[in-house]
Amino acid sequence: MKKELSELLFPNITKDINYYLEMYPRRDISDKAIITRFAPSPTGFIHIGSLYTAFICNQFAKETNGVYFLRIEDTDQKRKIDDGINLMLNDLKKFNINFDEGPDIGGIYGPYIQSERREIYQTFAKDLISKGLAYPCFMSEEEIKEIREKQSANKERIGIYGKYAIDRDLSYDEVKKRIDDGMSYIIRLRSTGDESKRIAYHDLIKGNIEFPENDMDIVLIKSDGLPTYHFAHVVDDYLMGTTHVIRGEEWLSSVPVHLELFKVLNFKTPKYGHLSPLTKKDGNSVRKLSKRYDKECAMKYYEELGIPSEALSIYFATLINANFEPWYMQNKDSRVEDYKFEFSKMKSGGTLFDLEKLKSICKLYFSRKTAESLYDEVLEYTKSYDKEFYDILLNNREYAIKVFNIERNKAKPRKDIAAYSDVRRETSYMFNDLFMYDRDMDYSKYDREVLINYINNIYNINDSHDEWYDKLSDYAYSVGYAKSSKEYNLDPTSYKGHLGTFCEDLRVALTGRLQTPDLYEIMTVLGIDEIKNRLNKFMNI
Repeated sequence: MKKELSELLFPNITKDINYYLEMYPRRDISDKAIITRFAPSPTGFIHIGSLYTAFICNQFAKETNGVYFLRIEDTDQKRKIDDGINLMLNDLKKFNINFDEGPDIGGIYGPYIQSERREIYQTFAKDLISKGLAYPCFMSEEEIKEIREKQSANKERIGIYGKYAIDRDLSYDEVKKRIDDGMSYIIRLRSTGDESKRIAYHDLIKGNIEFPENDMDIVLIKSDGLPTYHFAHVVDDYLMGTTHVIRGEEWLSSVPVHLELFKVLNFKTPKYGHLSPLTKKDGNSVRKLSKRYDKECAMKYYEELGIPSEALSIYFATLINANFEPWYMQNKDSRVEDYKFEFSKMKSGGTLFDLEKLKSICKLYFSRKTAESLYDEVLEYTKSYDKEFYDILLNNREYAIKVFNIERNKAKPRKDIAAYSDVRRETSYMFNDLFMYDRDMDYSKYDREVLINYINNIYNINDSHDEWYDKLSDYAYSVGYAKSSKEYNLDPTSYKGHLGTFCEDLRVALTGRLQTPDLYEIMTVLGIDEIKNRLNKFMNI
């Protein structure tokens, strides 16, 4: 009867499970290698939590010479959007998440889109039915709703199990009659679990956990013929050779279901690791990042802001393992890929995603870039997000590199850039097409004649930094400025200010700003002609 029932339900499935077990052989790979995957739904939206998960999977696969593949889980057709797969692929590529196998790459374990694997899932479902481990369920949504309401009223567990699994033992004839009558049905697991019994489970991140056994007759195949996530991922992860599954902790409660599915299918269970959600500070409290309310959840936010993918990877690494940051600080030429991560050292609790910390990491990242590489990256960014600045940079490459190189070769290089979008703001005063004085600023206090005289008679662009400083110091003192703030504070009425004051006056005249990087380097890059040009403009404000 069981065999007949399976043929009745799946008459078009002519292959058996052995066909697919032979079609997808065990991977010829080291026992220590990790085979893992990233398996998003094609909603077109990759949020920061998903990218974090993708990064972790990629890291562990690569450091063990394993395999990292992309699988699109599109069995929920209601959530699917047009071109959703390509949108996700583009986002992942922008942030340097590269796969060994996937829909756009191929591989012998494909197809890598679940809706294209329908026949595979139905074959395994048919096999379970033939063994009495699954059955057709004709319960309507209204019937299920009534059962849930009854369970809720009786303070019972919500779900289809035990006495509530009313279609478990339908006869072949009854099933056939209902099908002939056009009744819709799904395929459910015939659970053999006992909720009163406990199962021990070791999570790669959470550690040792105990759960009640699953006794729910969960849905395997929906009425549209496509599988649920529960069933599809178990079949796919086994056939594709997945050794480690890293996913959000919202799936932790489903572990008993998944362990049972691996058992009834006679599959080896992969190792699971469940990540706590990324959180953020909200006033005095901490809450989960929200795709609906938090702009930093969307990858588009980081792309538009100009956060480099490498810097984001560095920050992710600090979230994975607290020991990474001091290692990275001590190893200037290091890469994330050079650090060996361990599941046992990952946080089992909430992971705080701090934008300010990310920006700090970005500043460190940018400070270690050469001026040439920074130029190339900023040029690429502005091509999409700042056409005016792009044209300026494109037409002034050599000069722009000199600008970007200011304070870059010091023992402690400048750390004022946290994103590509910051570069224009931090350097615009160096470019004539962007430079302007702040009209709201009071310039009346500045002694223009003193500044003009310094440039015309004292300043020499060929002087070394020490020579420049000595001449500037002597000149400032000669025209009424104390050589130090300490000297000035002892007798402020005797001086116009101190050396810092004079430098500030000169800085404002040449850049329009009170604060900039090293004045000597700025003047060297501007050149004498532009220095004089700006002083002339300053005279007329």
